[in-house]
Amino acid sequence: MAFLIHLDAEFALVNKPTGLLSVPGRGPERAECAWTRVQRLAADALVVHRLDMATSGLLLFARGAVLQRALSMAFAARAVDKRYEALVHGGPEAERGEIALPLAADWTQRPRQKVDATHGKPSLTRWQVQAREGGRTRLSLQPVTGRSHQLRVHLAAMGWPIVGDALYDDADRAATVPRLMLHACELALAHPLDGRRLHWRAPAPF
Repeated sequence: MAFLIHLDAEFALVNKPTGLLSVPGRGPERAECAWTRVQRLAADALVVHRLDMATSGLLLFARGAVLQRALSMAFAARAVDKRYEALVHGGPEAERGEIALPLAADWTQRPRQKVDATHGKPSLTRWQVQAREGGRTRLSLQPVTGRSHQLRVHLAAMGWPIVGDALYDDADRAATVPRLMLHACELALAHPLDGRRLHWRAPAPF
């Protein structure tokens, strides 16, 4: 799987593999990340958004502070269309729907997040069935909001945990598969300077 998808004077787009941090973590052994790899190719590349370490897929970087600011505002304003693909245990009976459950940090079990009707922030995920594979279902997911671990928590709360999710599913069951079956497969937005429509895809590797 190729790491670099697109590189020009304005953007760097990569297909982040599972197990790689988006930005440096704590400790020297966690310094290697997608951002440091991109900076070896484009020293002015700056972080715009992140993916969980276990999640693979499209990750966009801006070249320079002006574009970083513009892209960060686009993400914050929900002007960026993001689509993910996930393989889940079980699955819905319907073909499409929405999950609207408020999410908050689970401070006693960090880094977990949880559904919290009292203190949680509004969170919305749209889903559509792509295929039913025995006792599993392949879903197309659109996170309308961008909360931490949103897709993982929402799906687990519905009784459809993502295959390989040791954090929100049974750890022993998750250990029987090689990775978290969640991939950021599509990214679309208007160019922040000239309005051109930009659209990238990266097929799920599972």
